[in-house]
Amino acid sequence: MTTIGVLHPGEMGAALGGRLRERGHDVAWAGEGRSAATRERADAAGLRDAGSLAALAAVSDVLLSVCPPHAALDVARAAAGFTGVYVDANAIAPATVEAVRAIVESGGARFVDGGIVGPPPEREGTTRLYLSGADAVLVADVLANTCLEAPVLGPEPGAASALKMAYAAWTKGTAAMLLAISATARASGVEDALMHEWSRSQPDAGDRLAAARDSAARKGWRWVGEMEEIAATFAAAGQPDGFHRAAAEVFRSQPAPGASTASPNQRGAPLRP
Repeated sequence: MTTIGVLHPGEMGAALGGRLRERGHDVAWAGEGRSAATRERADAAGLRDAGSLAALAAVSDVLLSVCPPHAALDVARAAAGFTGVYVDANAIAPATVEAVRAIVESGGARFVDGGIVGPPPEREGTTRLYLSGADAVLVADVLANTCLEAPVLGPEPGAASALKMAYAAWTKGTAAMLLAISATARASGVEDALMHEWSRSQPDAGDRLAAARDSAARKGWRWVGEMEEIAATFAAAGQPDGFHRAAAEVFRSQPAPGASTASPNQRGAPLRP
């Protein structure tokens, strides 16, 4: 049995923790100062509350960071003193991975890069946690016999996140494009005509737009940072980064959950529990 600390049990983190607990691992989290909603998710997943983050780091063999991209560096700094295996499974650019790695390794921990593709894991075949780094195989072994697949891409950190960036550039980038197209057609008075034409020549576009609207309403606030990380990845590869900087603006304009009536300049991307 391995003790795994989850930083922090949002929708994805709680599901990952739940699957690891079902595998027989001791899975804990740091409840100190966290919200009631976070505690409810952690309790539902059967995670043990270690209290403070320092206490969690002291008892964990592996720390699994699953947070909004803009918080990845702060979460790594907060885990200072941890000396086990730190897995950053956030949607961040390879350059950000290197910054997180430097923080983690300066404190004596070993670092593994991770990139999640798919929804919170509930059944086999839906979700993969790609891994890269010297200890990636060790982490894959910890995840063995869960419904979460853990492909290892190699010994160098950055590969898993690069794959995640390339994958989400399409899935979430095209969602942003559909939202912007729809808004432009609406402002131009041709939205109904566009939907009719789509129904004839692009029959899946309407369903994809509906899915994009639903996802953006629930999670668009955290996709702002992800689009910015993808833009940085494109720029580092010598590709135009404007696509995904624009996508970040599209998601930034979406109402935050519980604040749908706010004007665009009131909407932000706060760190959610």
